[in-house]
Amino acid sequence: MKIKIIIPTERIQSPLIAESMVETGVLLNIMVANIDSTYGELIADVDTTLFHKLKEALEKRGAFVTTLDQPIHWDEEECVECGACISVCPMKVYSFDKEWNLCVDEKKCIRCGMCIKMCPHQALKLGD
Repeated sequence: MKIKIIIPTERIQSPLIAESMVETGVLLNIMVANIDSTYGELIADVDTTLFHKLKEALEKRGAFVTTLDQPIHWDEEECVECGACISVCPMKVYSFDKEWNLCVDEKKCIRCGMCIKMCPHQALKLGD
């Protein structure tokens, strides 16, 4: 299960992810992390059956946890195949084929939203 963990400013200096993993024994596969001295946001994969246990531990330490169960929807009619999504996708979901048509491999998507932010035609949206 893909999840987003947001660490607010007042908790950024605390090892709340490590503490939660040690407390629960639940492992995370961190796929994308943007953390600085004021804010933290991580996309991670966690075993679905252990999600609630980890979520509870993280939230009692001040983090915000949400599931990322909505797929990225690609509007082929709106898309101009500019490749902006290709350049920012950390998981290489988007590519061009030999004829320069955009190809989308949704199974690779971690729902980080980078492609949505970069699309100049709003051809990518979260959910249906």
